[in-house]
Amino acid sequence: QVQLVESGGGLVQTGGSLRLSCVTSGSTPSFHAMGWYRQAPGKERELVAVIHSGVTSNYNDFVQGRFTVSGDYAKNTVVLQMNSLKPEDTAVYYCWAYSYVHGRPFWGQGTQVTVSS
Repeated sequence: QVQLVESGGGLVQTGGSLRLSCVTSGSTPSFHAMGWYRQAPGKERELVAVIHSGVTSNYNDFVQGRFTVSGDYAKNTVVLQMNSLKPEDTAVYYCWAYSYVHGRPFWGQGTQVTVSS
């Protein structure tokens, strides 16, 4: 069974940094895309960043150059480096992956990121 496992969330002050990591357990062909979503209380889940085949990345506008997504296409891992964090970045961050082979997305359980003012 394929599972995505996140780590690296926590509590940080405004302006601080966190690094989120996501690894894949279980045997699977390489994901065609991996990335991160987030969901704040009372809000819908939204895309943060995605990387395609470990090469091309896209970011939501609110990132504004503060976050960097990177991935190892062969190992099915993805990392989100978050700098200059703001209180509005507080949310549960979910690892996401898509595989054309499986024909569906995969989700991690989520990791809490809290930015104090």
